Amino acid sequence: MKDYKVIEVKESILADNDADAEALRQELKAEGTFLLNLMSSPGAGKTSTLVRTIAMLKDEFRIGVMEADIDSDVDARTISDTGARVIQIHTGGMCHLDADMTRQGIREFGTKDLDLVFLENVGNLVCPAEFDTGAAKNAMILSVPEGDDKPLKYPLMFQISDVVLVNKCDVLPVFDDFSKERVTERIRLRNPDCDIIFVSAKTGQGFDEWAAWLRREIRKNKQ
Repeated sequence: MKDYKVIEVKESILADNDADAEALRQELKAEGTFLLNLMSSPGAGKTSTLVRTIAMLKDEFRIGVMEADIDSDVDARTISDTGARVIQIHTGGMCHLDADMTRQGIREFGTKDLDLVFLENVGNLVCPAEFDTGAAKNAMILSVPEGDDKPLKYPLMFQISDVVLVNKCDVLPVFDDFSKERVTERIRLRNPDCDIIFVSAKTGQGFDEWAAWLRREIRKNKQ
């Protein structure tokens, strides 16, 4: 007979986080703010994607960006040059954001006068997928140089994403072992309902489709 207790800490932490995330999601919806959690591995092109996206939509929507990083403000300075409101969140060594961290950022940032807020999560394909941030939707970026096998190696990231941007399509001729058909099949294996958009933050390829996706989701969030 056991004379000690076993506490499932992770389950408890995640359950508490999920409840906080759902409350935050409803609060943001009530104020008409669409929060998008943007995830990827380091170097996949989150910040460059945001720069081009902001340039396309800044005349239509009031946009803000919450930048998360372990310890730097490089991305925040880049976003600041676009004219969008930006705040830097340092995670104190944590490799992800959770609902409480997001809420703290929002409290300092202020979102009531914004239509669209991007939450640029820490560059990581594992930890960010495990924690609900309270965002209305999850987006992730997979870049061509990373390979088309990532949906097989990091299943949860693709399972929880509402849209996947396959970035750096301008280098497909160089990375001829990357197959658009194969990566689509592998993403669909993990998440049949996920939207997949092939883009290039460098050339602008696919960004009309990406902008249309954002417009549609922003409208739905205000209903």
